Amino acid sequence: MALGLFALALLAQASAFAAGTGTLVLKTETGDHNFNIEVATTKREQAVGLMFRRSLPENAGMLFIYEPPQPAAMWMKNTLIPLDMVFVAPDGTVLRIEANTEPFSTKIIPSEGTISAVLELNAGQADKIGLKRGDKVVYPGLVPAQ
Repeated sequence: MALGLFALALLAQASAFAAGTGTLVLKTETGDHNFNIEVATTKREQAVGLMFRRSLPENAGMLFIYEPPQPAAMWMKNTLIPLDMVFVAPDGTVLRIEANTEPFSTKIIPSEGTISAVLELNAGQADKIGLKRGDKVVYPGLVPAQ
């Protein structure tokens, strides 16, 4: 029984990591800010997100990409660390920021509009870099070629 629970815990921890990684840039009045991100594109990766993580490096995050762009909602169930959620409009700008989300909360956090992505960062990062609505989010493939 204990071995089965241990294996389940390992599976949950291992599945919490998204397949893709990269560097994302947030362009603000205070300059360009680089973040090393994991990219969650599959339904499974998006369902797990940053759940069960005990920490997140300061300049790290997770990007949830939605194709096609759509309204979306997040929550903090099984998420151990507080996060800032940055909702990204289809044009690659910040639509809204939900700062300092509460760990373990099942409160629904809506995008409040059509988005192409959600970026999760450590709580306080958005404020630290002066991120605000309308700032640019740069990541390859996030905004369709025009």
